[in-house]
Amino acid sequence: MKLNLLRKIQVAALLFLLPFLTDAQVIQKNANQYPGVDYKRLNRIDSVLTDYINKNWLTGAVTLVIKDNHLVQYKGYGLADAETKKPMQKDAIFRIMSQTKAITSVGVMILYEQGKLLLDQPIADFIPEFRNPTVIDKFNASDTTYTTVPAKRNITFRDLLTHSSGIGYADIGTSTANAVYAKSNIPSGLGYFNANLVERMKALAKLPLMFQPGEKWQYGLNNDLLGALIEVISGTNLEDFFRANIFQPLAMNDTYFNLPASKANRLASVYTEDSLHKIIKWSHTFRRIDPDYPTMKKQYFSGGAGLSSTAYDYGIFMQMLLNKGIYNGNRILSPRSVEMMTSNQLDFLYNGVDNFGLGFGLTSSKSAARNARSEGSFAWGGYYGTTYWADPKRNLVCLIMTQHTPNSHGDISAKFEAIVYASLLK
Repeated sequence: MKLNLLRKIQVAALLFLLPFLTDAQVIQKNANQYPGVDYKRLNRIDSVLTDYINKNWLTGAVTLVIKDNHLVQYKGYGLADAETKKPMQKDAIFRIMSQTKAITSVGVMILYEQGKLLLDQPIADFIPEFRNPTVIDKFNASDTTYTTVPAKRNITFRDLLTHSSGIGYADIGTSTANAVYAKSNIPSGLGYFNANLVERMKALAKLPLMFQPGEKWQYGLNNDLLGALIEVISGTNLEDFFRANIFQPLAMNDTYFNLPASKANRLASVYTEDSLHKIIKWSHTFRRIDPDYPTMKKQYFSGGAGLSSTAYDYGIFMQMLLNKGIYNGNRILSPRSVEMMTSNQLDFLYNGVDNFGLGFGLTSSKSAARNARSEGSFAWGGYYGTTYWADPKRNLVCLIMTQHTPNSHGDISAKFEAIVYASLLK
């Protein structure tokens, strides 16, 4: 009798607390200032961004700061398009390029949790063309010929997630990778590419690796290949898989491979610099990337660089990870999978200082001692000038998004970071 009464009390307490627990998972947009932040200090973001824009060092940007699940800063600065003088709204849509990689990594972990793959399983179990790869031994730059040796082992999912597979990047990789991949028409995934993803990754499988799997960290087409593996394993294309398993549950309503025409007017323009570092608009042929690619109907879904999104949508995605895989009552990943993704996976440093997890660069203790981010923060960015990080120790998510590369004044991201941490009261 007493046991039944106790259970009823526990159930009643849980039902009472459930709305509050769900609210704790969701980004709170309070009208009042959050007490954990010094807003006078945080507002220094305004003066620094405005200064860069007034000096013609930057056309426009959006910044977002989430502290303890509270949206404490979210603002657009400057212009989304300089020619039309269109103001940069905070809900502007950006080509997030390599920020796509983290979403693809989460997609792989979703399949891992479903028992459809193991992290140390050879990817050749799903795309047989990758079985028994070779590795470049000698490369002749004058005629791009090469010799190879057998790889010591097959590539695994963990190798791809940690950029230690031996696969390089097309167009933006090493001179050797650029030459080898160009001859076989392997795309970089940057911008519009009208082809079949799985077919192009099978073509990649016929080419040699740049180094032995697991030997070192080197940026490459690993996430494009992971995207193809998601398609093969799930039986659906990457666009539909992301929509069903990530975007819809998280209400990421502005994140797309194929941006709808109805939202095209929110897409920020892309800029670069001339030889005198003057900002100029990115042309349709510059670096073989047409900036209009988000609105071009495509079927090649680059898991490494194909998405467009907003700062707020991506903030939701990062908050889900800080929440140990859950947001607004929708569980995307288990707490343990998030811990694995944000734990060091390599026996060597990826950039000489920091660690690398399953899809993220991680702030090491050495790096944390020298910079504002706490040890264990996880981060990455995108080719066109977007940067994000999440700091579990401070329960903090930050984004600064531009569409400007190369950028002679890219230090704006570091200044934004310094200002954010200087504003925290706990």
